[in-house]
Amino acid sequence: MSNYLFIVVGLVAGILSGLLGIGGGIIMIPALVYIFGFSQHTAQGTTLAAMVLPIGLLAAMKYYSHGQVNIAVAIFIAIGFFVGGFIGASFVEHVSEIALKRIFGFCMLAIAIKMIFTK
Repeated sequence: MSNYLFIVVGLVAGILSGLLGIGGGIIMIPALVYIFGFSQHTAQGTTLAAMVLPIGLLAAMKYYSHGQVNIAVAIFIAIGFFVGGFIGASFVEHVSEIALKRIFGFCMLAIAIKMIFTK
């Protein structure tokens, strides 16, 4: 598994976060679970660690104390997320409010359907 793929996950999450205002966890957690095969706990802990400064520091420490954080992956995701957030925020000014609402709604619906109907 290439570390570049984790940077891409962070980049996509950062872009969508900057573009749609959605939390990185909406993208990163399902990606880590469904694409990379992480457990839900480890995906959540790793995502929190990726956004640790200052977001989620205490929560990430709690997950880490239970062995549910992959520090290396969290660092690579954070690199992509840092750059992706800037890119997404740069694009959002060119998206109409109604289009933005529809994109956000579709993203949330697609994720909700996937989460509801998979084990």
